[in-house]
Amino acid sequence: MTWATRKGFAVYPRTISWIAISVGGLAMFLIFGSWFLVSYPLGSIMRGYFYGVNSSKDLDFVISLGNQNVTVLAHDSNLDLVPKKFPSDEVTVDKKVESESNPPPQSSSNRPANDESSNVIAKDLLPKSKSPDATNSSSQSVPETKEKRDEGTIPSVVSSKESKDDIDTSKSENAEAGGSVSKGSISNSSDTDMGSKNPDPLPTNGSTASDLGCDLYHGTWVYDSAGPLYKNNSCPVLSQMQNCQGNGRPDKEYENWRWKPSQCNLPRFDPKKFLKLMSGKTLAFIGDSVARNQMESLLCILWQVEVPKNRGNKKMQRYYFRSTSVMIVRIWSSWLVKQTNEPLDFAQDGVVKLHLDAPDDHFMEFVPNFDVIVMSSGHWFAKQSVYVLNNEIVGGQLWWPDKSRRMKVNNIEAFQISVETILTALATSPNYTGLTIVRSYSPDHYEGGAWNTGGSCTGKDRPLALGERVENKFTNIMHDKQLSGFNAAIKKLKNKSRLILMDITEAFEYRHDGHPGPYRNTDPNKLTKRGPDGKPPPQDCLHWCMPGPVDTWNELVLDIIRRDFEGNQHFSS
Repeated sequence: MTWATRKGFAVYPRTISWIAISVGGLAMFLIFGSWFLVSYPLGSIMRGYFYGVNSSKDLDFVISLGNQNVTVLAHDSNLDLVPKKFPSDEVTVDKKVESESNPPPQSSSNRPANDESSNVIAKDLLPKSKSPDATNSSSQSVPETKEKRDEGTIPSVVSSKESKDDIDTSKSENAEAGGSVSKGSISNSSDTDMGSKNPDPLPTNGSTASDLGCDLYHGTWVYDSAGPLYKNNSCPVLSQMQNCQGNGRPDKEYENWRWKPSQCNLPRFDPKKFLKLMSGKTLAFIGDSVARNQMESLLCILWQVEVPKNRGNKKMQRYYFRSTSVMIVRIWSSWLVKQTNEPLDFAQDGVVKLHLDAPDDHFMEFVPNFDVIVMSSGHWFAKQSVYVLNNEIVGGQLWWPDKSRRMKVNNIEAFQISVETILTALATSPNYTGLTIVRSYSPDHYEGGAWNTGGSCTGKDRPLALGERVENKFTNIMHDKQLSGFNAAIKKLKNKSRLILMDITEAFEYRHDGHPGPYRNTDPNKLTKRGPDGKPPPQDCLHWCMPGPVDTWNELVLDIIRRDFEGNQHFSS
């Protein structure tokens, strides 16, 4: 029998029996081949031949990243970072490459071992799968470095549920049930060469050495060609007195210097990261005009990515960012303690009475609504006021009419008492569980006199170099008194809030170039130089130009908030 076909096409006869034999033979070949592959896996044979192992579960790779060895255990299809056990049974794998105790010296042309580039390599090795095995194996403690063991710190915990962009080794600082306390951070062993005017680019996100507990407050001012975070004409909330460029200041280099801690990088402020981190939360600046200076700086930075809605009222300024439901608040409080004007004993009407043992009740009622508070005070203690303790007049500033009476408290001592009072009120408030950042005393740079006696900062156009700083005795005393009040309040901490001292005083003593000086207004006829008699023009050497050095405060605030929030998450997990 042959196949039929249409006319005009070639025909090749095929018997049905021949076709059946061919199909049967092919089927037998496929069955035999499948059985052979199942019984003798080709992959296992090849691994045994090349590596001397017969299972992918036994295949270990040690990947060297600079000074770090990261042990990676390869599975059949997914690459997971898991701990490799050593004879001491200690877990040594971290999803983020951590600096060793004694890294080799770094040249100015090389990045530190713990910089952004190393972190990127480490993150590329992170697993994409969320398998149960990966989850169970990666939730392990990070081994303590020598410094951490000596200081008794708590090692961080890395969870496999974190995304690879967010994995961090933040440290829980004094994480006790009653709250935690920190004065800045603890230094680590990483080192950085600061000799270049154009150092390696500072990271804008990701992990930095500060995750390991870097000291943020000792370092150097370095020139940053990237320029400021905003322009003076791109921020509608900038006070004219701090708009130095708008007021005619001729130089601009003061805008381009950034703070570089000696042992790590302080990331450039990322406004989107800040809004995401603070999502649904409220940050409040409470204090004097320097607090307003810092609040406006933060708003100017955030304004570059989103225009907030003004929801302020008579009691406070409030700016609401819709995208993440973040609220930025400022409440005016000159001294942070209770003020009255009514006559008291021999203090008549017309002079402010400061009740140093009572917090300012104008803002305490709002405290439970705040997630982060940044405190600012000190400079108003140079102004006229009466000091009251237990309803008794104990001292005064620029006021003491009865010279026969002994003054028990001067303005410097009053400042210390006020710091202890307000911080104790926050640390013991039953409904406040937020983070309190105490910005240390902001130095002024009135040379040749005080603010009201001819002091001047005219002609300063760059930061002081190391060794050029001239210590201001009054600034040092105010800083020390503030620190004493801070430490006294720590001992009374009872709630779940946290107190952190953002110690900027020494670093900003180098920034005599960062003040408005005589460029305080838009008057084209204002005096900007000394007169024929050598007398300086009226000027402001206390507040800070914007943009300018004050923006660094908010970079520090962002880093402090990030570490606090992430540290609490790790501790609670």
